[in-house]
Amino acid sequence: MILTAFEWQTLLLSLKIAGAAILFSLPIGILTAWILARCHFWGKSIFDSIVHLPLVLPPVVLGYLLLLTMGRRGLFGAWLYQHLGISFSFNWRGAALASAVVAFPLMVRSIRLSIESIDTRLENVARTLGANKWRVFLTITLPLAFPGILMGVVLGFARCLGEFGATITFVSNIQGETRTLPLAMYTLLQTPDGEHAAMRLCIISIILSLIALFSSEMLNRLHKKKLAG
Repeated sequence: MILTAFEWQTLLLSLKIAGAAILFSLPIGILTAWILARCHFWGKSIFDSIVHLPLVLPPVVLGYLLLLTMGRRGLFGAWLYQHLGISFSFNWRGAALASAVVAFPLMVRSIRLSIESIDTRLENVARTLGANKWRVFLTITLPLAFPGILMGVVLGFARCLGEFGATITFVSNIQGETRTLPLAMYTLLQTPDGEHAAMRLCIISIILSLIALFSSEMLNRLHKKKLAG
């Protein structure tokens, strides 16, 4: 299947937005997962609920909240634009932010489960040998949690590729700027005789998802083989 110029533009923009969303949210996701898995503090249940709130909120609600907070006239967005010249409104950065917010709970949950499965005795032994918390985290916890981190990245990336509601509410549907694969399919379905082009984009989306899942499985097997060896 030879892709048209429109399909290439939409595909590359979708990959760019999803990649940026995962790249910038992954460190926060790992830290959040570690806090939920290893720390005990008052209000942890509330914090956990807030982290997973995007899973149950309608995407349109998330997009509207982002508009109120990170828009050019929003609570934080206005300050960012006035003092740093950073704007998330109606551009690909806003689409990446919306995708990151929607995919964040999936990524955190996968990483958290992986960290919780690690035997804490390994971490305790390292501490008794003089390693501080950061060294234990970087040399023991993080490597052992790699399969969960990898799965979280794949799930988050796939979720970003399929994001629609929060994106269109927050940054609209702008060709070449915020029109990702789902938004392009929606646009084509609203135009006469656009079903065939929409089906082509649907096939592209399915192929991308399968590639992501297959790659994750292969990397996970290689990691397990490396640990066993």
